[in-house]
Amino acid sequence: MEMTELTALLTPEGLRLLDQVGTVSSTAEVAQTVSQLRAAGHSPELVSGVVGQAHLRAKGAAKFGGFAERMLFTRAGLEQATRLGVAARHAGRMRRAGIETVADLGCGIGGDSLAFAGAGLRVRAVDADDVTAAIAAYNLAPFGASGSPSERDDPRGSFSDRDDSRGSLSERSETKRAERPQGIEASVTVQHGTAEDFDVTGVDAVWLDPARRTAGHSETRRVAASDYSPSLDWAFALAERVPTGIKLGPAHDRDALPADAEAQWVSADGSVVELVVWSGVLAREGVRRAALVIRGDQSYELTAGADAEDAEVGELGAFVHEPDGAVIRARLIGDVARSLEAGMLDEKIAYLTGDAAVTSPFVQSFRVREVTAANPKAINAALRRADVGTLEIKKRGMDIDPAAFRKKLNLPGEASATLILTRVGDRRIAILADRV
Repeated sequence: MEMTELTALLTPEGLRLLDQVGTVSSTAEVAQTVSQLRAAGHSPELVSGVVGQAHLRAKGAAKFGGFAERMLFTRAGLEQATRLGVAARHAGRMRRAGIETVADLGCGIGGDSLAFAGAGLRVRAVDADDVTAAIAAYNLAPFGASGSPSERDDPRGSFSDRDDSRGSLSERSETKRAERPQGIEASVTVQHGTAEDFDVTGVDAVWLDPARRTAGHSETRRVAASDYSPSLDWAFALAERVPTGIKLGPAHDRDALPADAEAQWVSADGSVVELVVWSGVLAREGVRRAALVIRGDQSYELTAGADAEDAEVGELGAFVHEPDGAVIRARLIGDVARSLEAGMLDEKIAYLTGDAAVTSPFVQSFRVREVTAANPKAINAALRRADVGTLEIKKRGMDIDPAAFRKKLNLPGEASATLILTRVGDRRIAILADRV
């Protein structure tokens, strides 16, 4: 979204029009809504801002559910925001640790702060971008979010009452405060400033989500860890003084993590979404590695004091187990293998195998039907024998494109199955299996 579009949107007129439009999902809906609004006499900038925001709200439902219908987003902010279900679990950890006030430094559009406030914490949210901070104030208004003068002495004053070139949020914020759930006191402040300039003296804990992309509200690109803002050296130093949760990308260099902190990898519905480094009272005693697996409304966690020792390599058994990505990142595969009475299929590949008919929430399990050479001719013969017409393809340790490989297969049947392409030592094999 361009700045002129944001300027038009962040006004009482723009916000009212956005609420009238609701959400738009498909390209056809976008085109139809644009035509209707232009025919009604609205400016091109306002129409573009409103329709773009309505489209973002539709996308935001994946992370924020029904809350997305009353939120504001930037494209970059939505992309980088924590899923509300994940953030709620972080908030729960803070509550259990006795935290009452948390500073969300680099709050973005306010996704984490929403969860913290919803858990009853007092929140001090800060973002270095003034437009993003204004959007966070809007999103947090149901919890009494109020703006504070910028740490840079912004003469325009607080977000809740300013009326500058980007438009006033006061009218909409007051309406949102009126919608605040009964019994919830004003507990959130939002300010424009840098994490480094925020005085943490009055807070019990800090939540940090260092910017891992270039600045901007729309198209951005990833930056190296050395270019995070605030820097990781600063963030890790702060974590030594104040209980802190630091959100990082799940592929972050493990060797660069503080040795005395808890590292928790989180997956949601099959995708590893983040790594959180916890310090102080937020780090659990004796825990240095953790894999939190969230599936729908359920969550499961595996913890350890260090990386787990890998299980021994075993012959292919009746079952193949694929560990969740969070388990792999946390290097707790060995602990899962032992709980399943399984071994490694290959010492360098994250597939487990065994004969015990057991599974766990930390793996996807498959019952082996047939094993063939990993070439289309042999696989097609196996597919014909099994009458397979619907095929899921998984692969590890083989340099192939599953989509391209699928085009080489014949699927004339009616049954469904999973094809696992992998390597055992120097052999490339294909395992036809069924999900357990």
